[in-house]
Amino acid sequence: MQTAFTPTALQNPDTAESASIIRKCVHCGFCTATCPTYVTLGNELDSPRGRIYLVKEMLENGRPADEKTVTHIDRCLSCLSCMTTCPSGVNYMHLVDHARAHIERTYKRPFADRMIREVLARVLPYPERFRWSLKLARLARPFADALAGVKPLKPLGAMLKLAPAHVPVASANDRPGLRAPAGAVQKRVALLRGCAQSVLDPGINESTVRLLNRLGVEIVLPKGEGCCGALTHHMGREEEALDFARRNVDVWAAEAERSGLDAIVITASGCGTVIKDYGHMLRLDPAYAEKAARVSALAKDVTEFLSSLDLPLPANPVEAIVAYHSACSMQHGQKITQAPKVLLAQAGFTVRDVPEGHLCCGSAGTYNILQPEISAKLRDRKVANIERVKPDLIATGNIGCMTQIGSATGIPILHTIELLDWAFGGEKPAKLAGRDFRRVERKVAAE
Repeated sequence: MQTAFTPTALQNPDTAESASIIRKCVHCGFCTATCPTYVTLGNELDSPRGRIYLVKEMLENGRPADEKTVTHIDRCLSCLSCMTTCPSGVNYMHLVDHARAHIERTYKRPFADRMIREVLARVLPYPERFRWSLKLARLARPFADALAGVKPLKPLGAMLKLAPAHVPVASANDRPGLRAPAGAVQKRVALLRGCAQSVLDPGINESTVRLLNRLGVEIVLPKGEGCCGALTHHMGREEEALDFARRNVDVWAAEAERSGLDAIVITASGCGTVIKDYGHMLRLDPAYAEKAARVSALAKDVTEFLSSLDLPLPANPVEAIVAYHSACSMQHGQKITQAPKVLLAQAGFTVRDVPEGHLCCGSAGTYNILQPEISAKLRDRKVANIERVKPDLIATGNIGCMTQIGSATGIPILHTIELLDWAFGGEKPAKLAGRDFRRVERKVAAE
């Protein structure tokens, strides 16, 4: 794609990178076939190609964002399916990240939109604030439908509908410290506690600690680590996201230098995609560029890390058909497609792929709050595809997907690590209480 950026505009490193990304686009349109919003809405401006044109016009002229551009960029899920499809290697992720930051610097959103975004940025990344907000949300849930019927308040109604009926008790694994295996230490890792996940489903990290400890992995939960910055990053709040990133880089780099780390294990793929991008996000900061690159190199999804270990035979193999939902941040953001399914099969589960598996479920961080109507259409499409394979269970690697899909189906949805922990000798997940599964008896070959 031809560009006409001025020399002055190109002095900005982010704009220069965006110009380089835009020039790689050859207008082929392959991205439109796999873009969830284009497939749903059928509008060229709601496709990656259309958005690239809008971003080009905005950045090329150095002008403030307008309502039209903001509308179509806001509808982007940042699912990155287009990057998997693109034959030209267009880095749409970095382009849309820059566009979002430019929008927040130059565009004044309507009051209600500004307020809901401010609440999200001030609450979700902070576990205690989030926990208390969920408790308050339970009281307001009866008003969710009424709020959803008022256009400026639709996000608030969507937020209340997503709030769980029960807020889990905080886990001991929320506290910093060392979680040592009973036997010899084979590996040493830091575990990201996370923010929203630690509140919504503390059982995920509990399962991770149990399984890794049984495999001889020493786990450190460093003091001072916090939100990865994904939520604010995808809302275009660039400086806030970079502050989160710097804090985590300081904590993890210090831990690696002090005691050594084989990996930084992450159990939420949305967080993993951003942490693996810290090196790029902080590339222009001379105090952090090198440290951030080292941290990004250490970051591993929990299934990615488990794939590097020698796993025993499953202690509790059960007969269950598992529909594996590959989160966008897993398959498109991190290019991890096979490891979770291989591990589940190794654990004894029958794994089924979901039709249209490349399409987003509509969660996408805060998207299901800020764009509830499009999100609901994508969720219903995803759930219908999952139910077509008639699974006993659903597995995925991202808390946002679990919350989104779980809101529209009665099929239990679990994190992949919860099923692996159970199969390899851990506790049966509490969310499967009252459900019986037949144990798979391993056949021993006659000598």
